[in-house]
Amino acid sequence: MVESAGEELTSRQGLKINDTNNSLKTGVRGATLLEDFILREKLHSFDHERIPERIVHARGSGAHGYFELYESLAEYTKAGLFTDTSRKTPVFVRFSTVAGSKGSTDLARDVRGFAVKFYTDEGTWDLVGNNMPIFFIQDAMKFPDLVHSVKPEPHREIPQAASAHDTFYDFVSLTTETLHNQIWLMSDRAIPRSLRMMEGFGIHTFRLINEEGQAHFVKFHWKPTLGVHSVTWDEAVKISGADSDFHRRDLWDAIEAGQYPEWELGLQIVPEADEHKYDFDLLDPTKLIPEEMVPVKIVGKMTLNKNPENFFAETEQVAFLPDNIVPGIDFTNDPLLQGRLFTYRDTQLSRLGSPNFHQIPINKPVPPTYNNQRDGHMQTEIPKGQTAYFPNTLGGGCPYQAKLSEGGFEAYEERIDAKKIRARSESFRDHFSQPALFYRSLTDWEKNHVIEAYAFELGKCTHQHIQKRMLWLIDQIDENLSKQVAQKLGLDIPDDIERPINQAIGADSNVEDHQPGKKKIYLDESPALSQGNTVFNTIATRQIAVLAADGFSREDFNAMKEALEEENAVVRVIAPHGGQIQCDEGVNQEIDASIMTTESVLYDAVYIPGGAASIEALLNKAKFLKFINEAIKHCKAIAADGAGEQLLENSHFNNYKADGAIFVNEKPQAFIKAIAKHRHWDRSEKVEGIPV
Repeated sequence: MVESAGEELTSRQGLKINDTNNSLKTGVRGATLLEDFILREKLHSFDHERIPERIVHARGSGAHGYFELYESLAEYTKAGLFTDTSRKTPVFVRFSTVAGSKGSTDLARDVRGFAVKFYTDEGTWDLVGNNMPIFFIQDAMKFPDLVHSVKPEPHREIPQAASAHDTFYDFVSLTTETLHNQIWLMSDRAIPRSLRMMEGFGIHTFRLINEEGQAHFVKFHWKPTLGVHSVTWDEAVKISGADSDFHRRDLWDAIEAGQYPEWELGLQIVPEADEHKYDFDLLDPTKLIPEEMVPVKIVGKMTLNKNPENFFAETEQVAFLPDNIVPGIDFTNDPLLQGRLFTYRDTQLSRLGSPNFHQIPINKPVPPTYNNQRDGHMQTEIPKGQTAYFPNTLGGGCPYQAKLSEGGFEAYEERIDAKKIRARSESFRDHFSQPALFYRSLTDWEKNHVIEAYAFELGKCTHQHIQKRMLWLIDQIDENLSKQVAQKLGLDIPDDIERPINQAIGADSNVEDHQPGKKKIYLDESPALSQGNTVFNTIATRQIAVLAADGFSREDFNAMKEALEEENAVVRVIAPHGGQIQCDEGVNQEIDASIMTTESVLYDAVYIPGGAASIEALLNKAKFLKFINEAIKHCKAIAADGAGEQLLENSHFNNYKADGAIFVNEKPQAFIKAIAKHRHWDRSEKVEGIPV
């Protein structure tokens, strides 16, 4: 029982309350009195607890931490957090899914939001991005159309948190600029193993400005120190049923256990003189810069070391604005970014109900604020003085304009010489080259997952003309990809279709001017795009399921547990029942979960200690064999000692014992090395028929 902190219950006005269980009545069975202000306050507060959820990124998880710089970037920027290596800049990060509501599952196939709020000495900088380096659309004008297409269909409000339906693919197949982000959505990037094991990207091209006023283009990357890892779609579906809070719980538990998530910040820096150097446009948010063309310069590390104390006050009320920047960072003419600069502030005004949302503690900047903006809903500050205008003499000229030499913000002086025109640059018309580069860069197992994802998603579409239009477009990306998807759908790839037309063109426009251009190959492949080339040198925070019952071998268990925990893995004992089990030496062992309350998909690897009595008990529970067979099917590392081999022999183990990731009576180090590989995808070609 938690000890009292001496906090007496009060009303919101500070009145001490001695009964919060009963309303005021005319006798114990009489009518409730309207004068019961305690009841009214409690119910009114409850009735207004909810604020509008975000239209997109509604389901989120957050954490506090800090950012530290490795080396000064004064050559490129005057931003203090990028020039002062002695700083420890506080941050708050919010991860999210895009399409689903607040109550949807963590494991939806979706883009993940990756938004970082830096509380710098010069003001707040928000880097608001995703776990994919590109976006679906090129111009913010199309954002409502994109979101409306992927949200539940309006006539029946289904499906929830899913892109596998007609309206999304109707839009995608007519708006071909979406194809690059869409193929990333079909990849394993859309179903991460953990929020701690996914990359983050700023998406847009920004500018860095140094003290001399010189500018460089920049793209921001977050590289997780644990590597980039995902789950299979089969696992994602089952995890959604077993623990729909899987990612949220994983992030919270890791921080509570002191296993703090870390990402290194990398920059791709391009001189302004090289703006037109590439076969793609730097201002096109549907394009990335391959790392082989412009290497990512690692400049610092972000560590998340504190969970929120209150989800609503922090994670739900945090307001990220792309227009929150600091001196030394500036925007470009990316048309999607330009639209976001307007819509994010407008969204927060709607959600949080007041222009004073910057006064909410999670949104409050580090430096004090002085300005002539006044009043409004929920004004919590008490501005003093007679004046609220500039210039003035009655207030002593305060607040006065900051000098540039003292950190005043100065917008980059970009030369502009153009006509007003509602159109896009010809350089934005290449919609096939980068999706093709992404697919070419994947390993065979990653390609198989993309094929299966397309087949599943398009298989959910009920209109064949949409399926065929998508098959034709996929064929422009990669012929082998389209052939295999078509085969799974039982459809032929059309020789040609009515060419997709950007629906935003004007009535007087030439249709051909708005068709996607021909595919280019300016790079055979980009290894950095494949998860097959990620970090595989740690098992820290990996969840290891230990299957055991009364009579398990204490010697086997202790040796494996010690080796795993030395590598910072998490050992979870799963038994036929809850409570405790007893080892072969008569010592009790606490149970983390009974077999009936957990699932194989929640763990990264499986270990079975010896002990004849233990194995006999496990064999009497069919779900233990299902547990092992699912681990085999999902290409996970498995180890057994002594009599534990008998449990494997009763599974589908014999077909896969030589695949290098299933161990019997071997030293823990071999098992540990296999877990670090995340999955053993060579097995995936053989396990299709495993019944689980």
